Amino acid sequence: MVTGGLDAAVFAAYFMQAARTAEGYAVAQAAVRGIVERTRAAIAANAGTCGLALGAEDALRLKTEGRRAIFLSIENAYPLGREVGSVQEFFDLGVRMIGFTHMLNNDVADSSTDPLGAEWGGLSPLGREIVAECNRLGIIVDGSHVSDAALAQMIDQSRAPVILSHTGCRAVCDHPRNIGDGLLRALAAKGGVIQINGLAVAMAAQADLAVKTAAVDRIMMRFRDEVLTPAVRAEVGRAWTEFEQSFPSATATLDDYAAHVLHAVEVAGADHVGIGCDLDGGGGFAGLREVSDYPMITSALRARGLSEAALGKIWGGNTLRLMRDVAGARTA
Repeated sequence: MVTGGLDAAVFAAYFMQAARTAEGYAVAQAAVRGIVERTRAAIAANAGTCGLALGAEDALRLKTEGRRAIFLSIENAYPLGREVGSVQEFFDLGVRMIGFTHMLNNDVADSSTDPLGAEWGGLSPLGREIVAECNRLGIIVDGSHVSDAALAQMIDQSRAPVILSHTGCRAVCDHPRNIGDGLLRALAAKGGVIQINGLAVAMAAQADLAVKTAAVDRIMMRFRDEVLTPAVRAEVGRAWTEFEQSFPSATATLDDYAAHVLHAVEVAGADHVGIGCDLDGGGGFAGLREVSDYPMITSALRARGLSEAALGKIWGGNTLRLMRDVAGARTA
């Protein structure tokens, strides 16, 4: 982060989705609680160089102190189970952003990539309750990974702006995880922000996308009803290792990344675009492997004519504004 000039980052607690049963939820909730608690312990152990941020002002204060700001999020609401009260529990642990889905539908919303297609037609009744609870507490609603219908409903229902923490533009790369221009305009009209993803498979066309997608679907379907005991998790690990050995990594370039940023700026405006590369979730490509490479993004965007003012907004200003808007809308 020091080398890359990165003052703040969101650390996402993620646990693979599987059985939507009481036992499955208990395993996932305990795992994500453990991830959050271990992350907080690591932040406390390195208090001289970083600190936990609960809002925009914390990030700015930590910057003036010469420390890096760490925000906490949950990627995929699956560990919330079927209890709205779980949102409060994770808020109390410092979580300030919740992504509603990952690769499968859950009891909150439809995913953009579930092999079985839509289950709820967007948000479930529980999902609507969780949007309201996030608004009440001041938690950012994250629509990355959700279906188009779920995102449209999030934007419509949320009193506070919605974020896409790691999403690309469908007009640049036609991938289900990316957002179309109509929804992008709707997101911006309500004050939202799209943080452009660095996941190569969703950044540029891939000749083997259909075959890879089918292989991923087989893995998801194989484990979607399992309880993730240590033994099952070991099986999951072996399945993903076999997948990675069978298929070459997706390819993308800084030109591809810049194309997504510039398209988002053109459609949504420079006040509604940010950076969210998903580097520990499969994101990254040659020239952008870790946050120390982030100055390459700045150079690429500056070379394509973005002003220093626009770059300042994209590199955090817009997200800090959204955080303030979310905090201002809370009623807790």
